[in-house]
Amino acid sequence: MTVKVLILEDNPVARSFLCRVVRESFSDAHHITEAGDLETARKAIALAGGPTGLHGTDPYKLFLVDLELPDGNGMELLAELSQYPATKVVTTLYSDDEHLFPALQCGADGYLLKEDRFEVLVEELQKIVRGQPPLSPAIARRLLQHFRQGGGEQPITDPGFLASTGFTGLNAPAPTSRPVPIERPPETERLTPRETEVLTYLSKGFTIKEIASLMGIKWFTVNDHIKSIYKKLNVSSRAEAAVLASKQGLV
Repeated sequence: MTVKVLILEDNPVARSFLCRVVRESFSDAHHITEAGDLETARKAIALAGGPTGLHGTDPYKLFLVDLELPDGNGMELLAELSQYPATKVVTTLYSDDEHLFPALQCGADGYLLKEDRFEVLVEELQKIVRGQPPLSPAIARRLLQHFRQGGGEQPITDPGFLASTGFTGLNAPAPTSRPVPIERPPETERLTPRETEVLTYLSKGFTIKEIASLMGIKWFTVNDHIKSIYKKLNVSSRAEAAVLASKQGLV
């Protein structure tokens, strides 16, 4: 039996990366549908039974959903799919409470950070087969911290705690909370041509030493460019820089 997967991610580099993660994670035959925006994703879902996965169709079994998209917010789709019998996992760069908890309240069954190592993401997705929620290590720690700060002495696996955060577990009915809008970052300082070139190579997965060789400059000069890029874009990782640059048409 073929397992259908839909990956909603507007950045082509990140989307290709997630496709590799899915292929490595599951031994069953699978079919991956790629969508770069909400409209494309909704059309694909409509062909597979609509937002409730009607009986008799070939529904999706797994959704990987980015949050910030060209035509809206991934939380909108999570809310629409609250009754869909599939595992819905957020794949994002945001690890803060303002994104994490609203996503769980909208029905996410897991929350993964795209900047995690390939092996970590594969290991987390494989937990789905064992009936466990895929959570990036940083997200699991954040949930534990949230509980310790204001949740008393209940264990983190206690259903009462999970319900208080909005996390309902794999394939459980999701709350009907309205998605919380995400503020978009302010306009960033313009990158120099050299910085744009470095960022282009970064987004393609080249290492600092490889970029230095391609550009004919020293590796520490590349490192200085990267620091400047991070400062101008207000990011802290190459994955986040690549996604933001793509969204704003910088590369």
